Amino acid sequence: MAGKVMQAVQYTGYGGGAAGLKHVTVPIPSPKKDEILLKLEATSINPVDWKIQKGMLRPFLPSKFPFIPCADVAGEVIEVGPGVSSFRAGDKVVAMLNFPNGGGLAEFAVAPVALTVSRPSEVSAAEGASLPTAAATALQALKAGGTKFDGTNKPSNVLITAASGGVGHYAVQLAKLANLHVTATCGARNIELVKSLGADEVLDYKTPDGASLKSPSGRKYNSVIHCTTGIGWSTFEPNLTTNGKVIDITPSFKSMVTTVLKIVTFSKKQLVPLLLSPKGEDLKFLVDLAKEGKLKTVVDSRHPLSRAEEAWAKSIDGHATGKIIVEM
Repeated sequence: MAGKVMQAVQYTGYGGGAAGLKHVTVPIPSPKKDEILLKLEATSINPVDWKIQKGMLRPFLPSKFPFIPCADVAGEVIEVGPGVSSFRAGDKVVAMLNFPNGGGLAEFAVAPVALTVSRPSEVSAAEGASLPTAAATALQALKAGGTKFDGTNKPSNVLITAASGGVGHYAVQLAKLANLHVTATCGARNIELVKSLGADEVLDYKTPDGASLKSPSGRKYNSVIHCTTGIGWSTFEPNLTTNGKVIDITPSFKSMVTTVLKIVTFSKKQLVPLLLSPKGEDLKFLVDLAKEGKLKTVVDSRHPLSRAEEAWAKSIDGHATGKIIVEM
């Protein structure tokens, strides 16, 4: 594909939100060792994508400007780099792109083989592109809270906040697959949806009971998968079991201080920050569950690449139900 060009969406500096995204024509990238070139079919937007644009991870990310954002993709293999034997042209795949390099809001992208898995026909491009960050974060958060996926869990109660969001709606389903009792919070309009995903109890976060996080059946939580912000430790603490853990997927400086305090005071109740560690085996596990119909993706909205800024603005707004997809 050397010398050929593609349509892409990029930004040239920090800030600017959706208005900072620019439609450009750029060269199609070439795969290096242990990489493959994909013709993209779908990309999902995650909050971390616009947080990087906002400058929340400066000076580490982006690695350089201009930057084509997004890393969770589904597409078709067009070309393989040196040393690649596990995929060939024509294969349908799901991949997580190299995060510092981005590349997902484009017609073509280069993906590392280590974070690429085959996409069966039962899994649509939109479903596949939704999994790498959101579902893997849910999976790793549950594991960090002590959940096992080998059938050996003891009876356990989990609370999932923001359960209708990208990570939350996967966490509900994965927790039920692990035979946990699930209490979930969400907005009133999504209560029936979250129940349909398997939650045993659902709280409207705007009600007094929802704000206090108290289980309607009086249960204490062995773990909390905390998928939102703005809830302090003092709200979680009385709702936890003696050894309860809060797994915080969006850790702030304040929550990190709480984490350290819990450690140095030998507290049995812990606040555990979680940063996703991308793993090919996790992605395969999740794609297999999707193939079997055991893990469903709720798609909030679909947008063509030509209107990617609308998808970006919708993610920044923060009230998406499920995943926001850009289709090529």
